[in-house]
Amino acid sequence: MEKPKFKTVQEVIAAGEGLPERYLHAPTGDGESQPLNSPVPEMDIPAIDLNLLLCSSEEGQQELKKLYSALSTWGVVQVMNHGISEAFLDKIYKLTKQFFALPTEEKQKCARETGSIQGYGNDMILSDDQVLDWIDRLFLTTYPEDKRQLKFWPQVPTEFSETLHEYTMKQRVVIQKFFKAMARSLGLEENCFVEMYGENAIMNARFNFFPPCPRPDKVIGIKPHADGSAITLLLPDKDVEGLQFLKDGKWYKAPIVPDTILINLGDQMEIMSNGIYKSPVHRVVTNREKERISLAMFCVPGPDKEVQPADGLVSEARPRLYKTVTKYAELHYKYYQQGRRTIEAALI
Repeated sequence: MEKPKFKTVQEVIAAGEGLPERYLHAPTGDGESQPLNSPVPEMDIPAIDLNLLLCSSEEGQQELKKLYSALSTWGVVQVMNHGISEAFLDKIYKLTKQFFALPTEEKQKCARETGSIQGYGNDMILSDDQVLDWIDRLFLTTYPEDKRQLKFWPQVPTEFSETLHEYTMKQRVVIQKFFKAMARSLGLEENCFVEMYGENAIMNARFNFFPPCPRPDKVIGIKPHADGSAITLLLPDKDVEGLQFLKDGKWYKAPIVPDTILINLGDQMEIMSNGIYKSPVHRVVTNREKERISLAMFCVPGPDKEVQPADGLVSEARPRLYKTVTKYAELHYKYYQQGRRTIEAALI
């Protein structure tokens, strides 16, 4: 059962109450012995040309090798030539910024209801000792269209809804191409993952707002987790760093490369690839001076879909590592709030 709602971070700041104890983060071990705002090295991930990935030329083969290397090592790539103009990406970023700058009562028109994930506010609070993340968010299911709950879609800024619809449709094209490229990079039939993901797969948009934080050494923007999606497409802030990935017990910051979409794999893709491709643990740190905005699009196989390792990736040399799972996203949410990895429940 969800606990009573807390104020949003913006409301906490506006009330001038100082920093509530609920936000103070106690290190949990893995890569967290140092203060949250300690400097970390930049991860070495390639920017990959999405168009080249689907060419059968020599260049295309090289690009597939780069994709394979990045996804088996980091589980993250940056994609360029994705077909969405920089002007359009700037527009959606600007609308997000405008929404979070609205007066509280205007944003509350989209407020999340208790027990529901969609809407504006903070994440679900499932236990009395849950440490809160320094983030306000707007979470909306954008596809299939009959799953949209339009009462949570902002009416202000006026172009928000139509732009989000357009963004969803453009991202669907990127997703299809990326699934095909991943299948090709693993030597599978091109449509293998597209079919496993399903025509009615769900797309959830999460608009994230991280206000400046008085204690970036003690307060976290988003706690360490791996995504429960198949893949997540992220538009990071162009100016403010914050996203970090864990590799071999060490944190690395994601580079900021203008006009790229950062794609990281979720647990369901790790299962489909039989563990060859990784679902990375990541977090967002806070900033004392600057606010930060990002937009994540989570792509989740339809709830009726059975997710399991692709047949072509199971052999005597590499036996099957994961059980068949359904409704993984629901299970994931419970584990996430407890700071546990859901994928452990799927291991054979």
